[in-house]
Amino acid sequence: MFVTTEPLAAYDKLVSDGEIRVDPNQLKAITLLQELHSELELYSQQMGQTGWRARLGFRDRKRPVPKGIYMWGGVGRGKTMLMDLFYDHTSVSERKHVHFHAFMQEVHRRLHAFREAQKSGKVAESSDPIKALAKVIVDQAWLLCFDEFHVTDIGDAMILGRLFEALFEMGVVVVTTSNRHPNDLYKDGLQRERFLPFIDMINEKMQVIHLDSDTDYRLQRLREMDAYLTPISSETTEKLNDDFHALSIGAEPRKRTLDVNGRVIEVEKASEGVGFTTFSAMCEQPLGAGDYLAIADAFHTIILDGIPRLGPQNRDYAKRFVTLIDALYDHKTKLICAAEAPPTELYTQGDGAFEFERTVSRLLEMQSPEYMALPHGSKDT
Repeated sequence: MFVTTEPLAAYDKLVSDGEIRVDPNQLKAITLLQELHSELELYSQQMGQTGWRARLGFRDRKRPVPKGIYMWGGVGRGKTMLMDLFYDHTSVSERKHVHFHAFMQEVHRRLHAFREAQKSGKVAESSDPIKALAKVIVDQAWLLCFDEFHVTDIGDAMILGRLFEALFEMGVVVVTTSNRHPNDLYKDGLQRERFLPFIDMINEKMQVIHLDSDTDYRLQRLREMDAYLTPISSETTEKLNDDFHALSIGAEPRKRTLDVNGRVIEVEKASEGVGFTTFSAMCEQPLGAGDYLAIADAFHTIILDGIPRLGPQNRDYAKRFVTLIDALYDHKTKLICAAEAPPTELYTQGDGAFEFERTVSRLLEMQSPEYMALPHGSKDT
């Protein structure tokens, strides 16, 4: 098997293998990522385990901190694929790849624990929790790669400026994807004027790249797929895996964990805004409307395997399935699935059969080209 250690070479291989087509904007981005990769090979010598003094300030630093990269653009442009190529082929061992929402949830948990320790006298009240947290983060990784950088919460907005100032001071390099230009982050948010210095910092410390294109590669591939496969078999499962690979545009799949009101929901594998899961994981577990809304919001496409025939014997599963489909439909989340029977034959007997008729209608509509072309997001946005 061919093995490559360079992001640009890995991109070229995807092109030569026919996995993707050359896109001028992607090529520009991967070229900058390749340049950063080369810079980090030298920079890592002072940020590695033997270069801890360099983390404490600029005084003894021989090399300036390389600029990170901020890639933004619409769905289906390959942002996550490019970042994954960089992450998977960088020589930096002290690195971390995380969804930005999950990162901020962890930040809030750690800050809460720190303040509780201050109240109990375990930590001095004069200690700065933001600087302490930054040191913990840098001790684990100084190359941070974030998926879907966005800010909608005032709590996040108030923390980010000080936290990233401390991280950048310690020599951290950030690579991230986002649907928005940095200047549009937290747009129209409360007390946004207090957030503006953070935007200035992002523009100063990172190269901002717009992955603009007339081509939505995700939509192109969705239109070529059978959205509803039946009956369930090893062949349909294999087909769903192929669909996941095609929609993730070559990006590395990873397990995705969602924190919903303190409870953890796991999606078996995820990449490029696509989640692969099963009926059992989604509907045979005690999940509710809030969980499904979080899933629908987190993914523009869900691939769902193993939908059984439904009836009185599994009425609770059927009710959860109805709620799941409602959440996906309301968010215009695309659904590719495999089921034991066509939508009209999934639930024909039992006291929930009448209610299920709306779900049948939605399952049929969700297979249409018109639905596939709708932008992902709630009907209220």
